[in-house]
Amino acid sequence: MKAQPPRSRVGARGGRVLQKGEQTKQAIVDAALGLAAQIGLEGLSIGVLAEVTQMSKSGVFAHFGSREELQISVIREYYARFADEVFFPAMDEERGLPRVRALFSNWMKRVAVELQSGCIFISGAVEFDDRPGPVRDALAGSVKTWLEAMYRAVVQAKEEGQLDADADEEQMAFEIHGLILALHYEARFLKNPQAIAHANKGFQNILARYGKAAVSAVPLSEKSNPRSKE
Repeated sequence: MKAQPPRSRVGARGGRVLQKGEQTKQAIVDAALGLAAQIGLEGLSIGVLAEVTQMSKSGVFAHFGSREELQISVIREYYARFADEVFFPAMDEERGLPRVRALFSNWMKRVAVELQSGCIFISGAVEFDDRPGPVRDALAGSVKTWLEAMYRAVVQAKEEGQLDADADEEQMAFEIHGLILALHYEARFLKNPQAIAHANKGFQNILARYGKAAVSAVPLSEKSNPRSKE
């Protein structure tokens, strides 16, 4: 597993002034990303974006060339933001369980926001799970790259002697991913106000089961759950 998350694009954007054409394309992608969170990637079209951005269809088309390329651009932008919020901040933590905990904590913070807006990784999987092609490849590639990053962090924790010698790294990473998927389903679809608390407890149980000693996750404040007061 050698795939690497893309480098943060925040620095690249901040280091130079975008040309007018780039600014326009970025504005279209931003609008498309907001729409995709609500109506899914499949709902995106050149015509819809032209209406939202108050541009001509030909103007939008000139920046992407096809609906498919528009969808792929949205996936890339979504993943770049995901990496900036979840992956890169965790790299400031020490190798091993501190980094695993940071990755999960950052992931949970993003999920708490997406319970309102939706997750393109999850909605896109439903839309494109049985539809081979470039859009599915871009979506699946982004998800796999992120899961491989979590897996590497777990492997490093074992290398640091913080997990049992016989701990199954792939199984541990799989279970962590499973918690996030269950959280989205329970909180967004079933409106379970205890979903975030259950996910945090589940993560603590995973660390205790695979670790050499019981360790606790960094708990999220109940205030981070937008549904806690419902």
